[in-house]
Formats: sequence, C-alpha cells, structure tokens
Amino acid sequence: MLVQAAWAVSRTKGTYLGAKYRRMASRTGKKKALIALAHTMLVSIYHMIKKKEPYKELGPDYLENLYKVRTVKNLKKRMEAFGYTVELRAGV
Repeated sequence: MLVQAAWAVSRTKGTYLGAKYRRMASRTGKKKALIALAHTMLVSIYHMIKKKEPYKELGPDYLENLYKVRTVKNLKKRMEAFGYTVELRAGV
C-alpha cells in the first residue's frame, strides 16, 4: 500500500515528496526510488503519530536550499583549512 501511495505522490508537482522522488530516481532508478519514498513516508507517518502533529509540507525547493547551505559551509571550512580568511556575503 505504501508503494502505491508513493507512486501517487511521485507524480505530484510542487511538493517535497515529489521533488525527493525525482532526485532519487535520477540517481538510483525509478523502482528503488519508489521503495525509498515509501520508506520516507513510513518514517514521516511514524513521527506524526508519535508526536501527534499534522504533516508539514516543506516545499519542493527545501532540498535545494539545504544543499546550498551545506555546500557553502563545506567550502568555507575547506578554504579556512588552506589558511584563507573567508567572509561570506550574499550574492548580487
């Protein structure tokens, strides 16, 4: 049942789970991505029941923003390891 639900969610546009499926499918293939998405949904359902909270939609760009923050942090750390002083400013 969860895989069928994951299949339906994978077709959605503008959702976190739909974006997560598309990222995983491009790297691992469609079938493995469906199983992984079903697992993600199961973990999410578990936490919603445990914490008694409703589902919070993170949005399709959540993963991209997370990736940008992580990349900037890692690059800054590498530059400082090479002996540079790094000051971060927002781009134009």
